[in-house]
Amino acid sequence: MTATPHFVAIEIGGTKLQLCVGTAEGSIVDRRRFLVDRERGAEGIREQIAQGVPELIAKWQPAAIGVGYGGPVDWRTGRIWRSYHIAGWSDFPLGDWLREQTGLPVYVENDSNLATLGEAICGAGKGMNPVFYTNMGSGVGGGLAVDGRIYHGAPPGEMELGHLRLHGPGRIVEDDCSGWSLDKRIREAVATAPQSKLAQLVAADPGEEARHLTAALEAGDPVAQALIVTQAGHFANALGVVVQLLHPEVIVLGGGVSLIGEPLRAAVAERLPTFIMDVFHPGPRVRLAGLREDSVPVGALLMAADRFQISKTTH
Repeated sequence: MTATPHFVAIEIGGTKLQLCVGTAEGSIVDRRRFLVDRERGAEGIREQIAQGVPELIAKWQPAAIGVGYGGPVDWRTGRIWRSYHIAGWSDFPLGDWLREQTGLPVYVENDSNLATLGEAICGAGKGMNPVFYTNMGSGVGGGLAVDGRIYHGAPPGEMELGHLRLHGPGRIVEDDCSGWSLDKRIREAVATAPQSKLAQLVAADPGEEARHLTAALEAGDPVAQALIVTQAGHFANALGVVVQLLHPEVIVLGGGVSLIGEPLRAAVAERLPTFIMDVFHPGPRVRLAGLREDSVPVGALLMAADRFQISKTTH
């Protein structure tokens, strides 16, 4: 009896690094999670990978590695096109570097593409087609799955939702919808409302201010409620473009900001129809990511298994 093959999934984001091991069906069986030190840049992340992956390989003997990178990549070669959040990644041959480190086949994708695949096959988009996924985290990304497969545009084309210029050439969606932009708005809001519940939470534990929104919303804080309305309006504006052009059956909201949960999802769903033409009403379903923070590694496992199998049949 042949043992079930395992695969390594690596998620490289702007704030966290995840090293996971799992099956071809996307089940995670082991995990290492690290915080990213932005000041150390890509070199610091590569050191974390080089220290953490050998242990997982020795333990699980995986067949291949799938990587989700938080930015534009050449998925055919594994080379990073551009780094927008962490210095030192632009034009880096990530696939080749990892193959040299591990001796294993390595497949690299944009992280939002992999999250889309994970949610389409195993998460909130299961059974629906097409599936559009978008993350609100360090940045804002997007991906489209059609018939259960990632849609790729002409190189280096991806669903770069966060870089839409809806308000002119000098402003992109990330400026209004990323986790960092939300943190900034929270700091500005609590400065003018220091007695609010949100201000009290931020004062007691500053930094990454958006994580306090859930508790403030549960307390009925009007400052937090107003911030959610603003965030949802900005995001629904961008998603209206997605609906007009791609007509997904479902839009899946993921990333760290989506962990605010139902208040954010409901606010986005309520505002989305105001940004799409009447004939498209009520618009696609809007759902929270079913895999939560595992959307990318699950997608990486599915992708690695699929491409590893394809490579076996073509060689």
